[in-house]
Amino acid sequence: MTSTERVISLTKFLTVLPKTEISVFTIILLSFILGGIGFLIDPTPNNNLFVDFISGGTSGVLIFGISSIIGGVITQTWVNSFKKFKMKMKQGMCLSLICMFLAQLVYVIGCGISSLFNINFILNFIIFGCALIFLIRTIVLRSATNIKLLNSSLIGGSQPSFILALLVIVSFFSNSLDNIGFFTIFGIIFKVLISSFILLLAIYSFISIIESPMKNNLGVGALEMLSLFLSHLTQGSTEMEHAFEEIGEPIDTLVGFVSFKTKNGDIKSLFISPCVHPGPLGVIGGGNMPTFLAEAFDCFAIVSHGPSTHDFNPVSKKELDKIEFAIKEGLKDITYYDSASEFFRVKSNKANIGVQFIGDALLLLLTLAPHGFDDIEFGVGLSLINEAKSKCKSDKIIVVDCHNSFLGDKGRVLAGNKEVFDFMDAIDKIETKKQYPVRVGCYFNPMEDISKEEGIGFSGVKTLVIEVNNQKTAYVVFDGNNMLIGYRAKLIDGIMNLGIVDDVEVMTTDTHIVNTFAGGHNPVGTYRGDHIIEYACNSVKEAVADLEPVDVGCNVCKIKNLKTFGPTNSTELVSTISSITAVSKIVAPLILILAIILVFIWIFLGILIPI
Repeated sequence: MTSTERVISLTKFLTVLPKTEISVFTIILLSFILGGIGFLIDPTPNNNLFVDFISGGTSGVLIFGISSIIGGVITQTWVNSFKKFKMKMKQGMCLSLICMFLAQLVYVIGCGISSLFNINFILNFIIFGCALIFLIRTIVLRSATNIKLLNSSLIGGSQPSFILALLVIVSFFSNSLDNIGFFTIFGIIFKVLISSFILLLAIYSFISIIESPMKNNLGVGALEMLSLFLSHLTQGSTEMEHAFEEIGEPIDTLVGFVSFKTKNGDIKSLFISPCVHPGPLGVIGGGNMPTFLAEAFDCFAIVSHGPSTHDFNPVSKKELDKIEFAIKEGLKDITYYDSASEFFRVKSNKANIGVQFIGDALLLLLTLAPHGFDDIEFGVGLSLINEAKSKCKSDKIIVVDCHNSFLGDKGRVLAGNKEVFDFMDAIDKIETKKQYPVRVGCYFNPMEDISKEEGIGFSGVKTLVIEVNNQKTAYVVFDGNNMLIGYRAKLIDGIMNLGIVDDVEVMTTDTHIVNTFAGGHNPVGTYRGDHIIEYACNSVKEAVADLEPVDVGCNVCKIKNLKTFGPTNSTELVSTISSITAVSKIVAPLILILAIILVFIWIFLGILIPI
């Protein structure tokens, strides 16, 4: 797993936060239990365990519990008032719960140390605990909400301020704590202010270090990008697209498609292969491109994965209109034929290419399965197109990256890889085949009972069966991001065992709608593998039942000025995030630990105002 993926994987916990009611109940319960434990080990107990526990528990709820609940409400309301990040109440309350637990844990430790050395350090430990949660809250709020440091620190200080305020109030009306006089209150305030200044200085230094690389290289701050990502993850916000538009660059690329027209002149189905990457994630950019493009047409449409990597991620959803426009313009200039060749395969070492001549065009399905691989680079795709043009004397070459044997980022097929030469050698084995009349059947099942968390996007499974000269070939495309290594073979075996088709290729769209979860990858077959095979088999059955005579036409069109991440910025973004992550591992502990040590010394050893 890369550094970038590790960062993304941590955010999945935001989707499983407890409900507000559960957090509130837990705050009350924990504050009572820890408060009671604190009083039991207090250096000045009442020698009545039950009374000590009840008194301590009540004080714990009043001082830590109530203040944390109020702090959670205020945090959520205050953050939302800036209209940058829409915080949910469960997020604000969960943050308060975690911070309260930490502060009260420090308090209990303080009670234990005070009892052990028979010196009352409890008040100092409470102040130290409040300083720690001020640090945590400020960093979390600044990182997640993209609110300025000053405002984040004010919001971050709300919970510890309420804890100290209620500590003073309870001390005046209870004997549960030592009486706190005016001089002590002044000492608390002074120690809190100096501690806050030290911690703010550390936070500012840390943020400056991690913000500057991305800000200088791409013009977008790392914390701003993190905040926008969290907004998308938790609320479905697409504001991240605005940041991507700032760093994007225009490119020209290709889209190839096969159109199947019934004898009455209606388009029955489209098989589309855009050389555009369906990323980066969720519904951001082209993340849901396969479904978006398919729904742009009035017929059955399959959007497969053309040769492209993350360099070709559209910066926003509106860029997909350019792909749709190119296809619709290409449909106006297309020649239909009544014939196609039988499906056959050519192989060389790892390379396995499914081949079918369609009219005056050639369709190539590329895979390295059973060996693992990931995206095939656009430049590699272009070289294979040119190789096929030279070999087969056809100007229309449609290349599909089957994307069906998961190996992760290290499996990308880039210029210079030996797999490229395997593909080229395989193409050199292609021989022109005789063509026959064509029948086509298609079927779509959204697979609604399998969620995107389980690896299947909104387009479910789509199947196209092409019959030529009594040979039936099934093209089965899942709306997912790659397949587990070995799962392709299981799918093919399951379909072939039906005995109704002669060959089959299974593919994925590489949709990144499923990548919001599972740390960046979620290959088909990870969950409910047997159930997915049943869907595939049923889909092929229905497609065979739908067979009818058609004419076929192909076209390859240029997509102009598509704004994408681009080769430069895509690499820059990943490398910058990786470097920030690497630096943070060293810098963050050094800065923050040093600040915590200074605060500890100030609170416990400061001689100006002892309390």
